[in-house]
Amino acid sequence: MDIVRSLVLFGLAALAEIGGAWLIWQGWREHRGLWWIAGGVIALGIYGFVATFQPDPNFGRILAAYGGVFVAGSLVWGVLVDRFRPDRWDLIGAAICLVGVAVIMYAPRGGAG
Repeated sequence: MDIVRSLVLFGLAALAEIGGAWLIWQGWREHRGLWWIAGGVIALGIYGFVATFQPDPNFGRILAAYGGVFVAGSLVWGVLVDRFRPDRWDLIGAAICLVGVAVIMYAPRGGAG
């Protein structure tokens, strides 16, 4: 159950962070205005809280693992929202990152950690 919860939280964090950064990008670089930027700032603030709900108590571990989710999630966002077409190297890199997430977060640990 903790793994499912953790994965859902990683997904929510990615949505908030990537979506927030995208909104700021749209507001500033695409000249859509301050409301887009404000929405991005709010989404990034939400992202900041999501990690606190992870079942693992180690901030460094959670943020390190989330980095891999961010990489893969950014590519997915690009495909779905910006019609970006990743090449095989993008996909291989994202897969490597997700393997890193699994190792960092979900590898069995003894008492010594």
